[in-house]
Amino acid sequence: MLKEILSVSGKPGLYKLISQGKNMFIAESLIDHVRIPVYMRDKVVSLGDIAVYTDEEEVPLAEVFKKIKEKEAGKPIEFALTIQPAELRDYFASILPNYDRDRVYPSDMKKIMSWYNLLVKENRIDFDTPEETGESEEKTEETPENKSNN
Repeated sequence: MLKEILSVSGKPGLYKLISQGKNMFIAESLIDHVRIPVYMRDKVVSLGDIAVYTDEEEVPLAEVFKKIKEKEAGKPIEFALTIQPAELRDYFASILPNYDRDRVYPSDMKKIMSWYNLLVKENRIDFDTPEETGESEEKTEETPENKSNN
């Protein structure tokens, strides 16, 4: 689910990938649902490719979102835009105790929390990947046994 959600440098919020052309993407804002062209010169990152540094390894953003969803019971995070860095660190430590305090900045934490709230608002809170849910992207090959059961 997070592979199709994009962060576009210089543009607020998140975008859903709609279409891909030769030298550009068409993306729809999750804030106001306006479609925009995103060119190859723009820095675009899929949320599925983002990870958070911890003391041991990098944790995929989907895992961080799952932990926030558990803590907040699927509701948005209540925080003021003027939240202090110490409060951000405390909140982040409550969901990811071993995050790397030297490489994860308060601005990163605030962005992750804002993204989570936006995804909750748009009801895009299924952070499981097909492998985790047991679903397979491969289609079942039709055999004579399968055809006779249909």
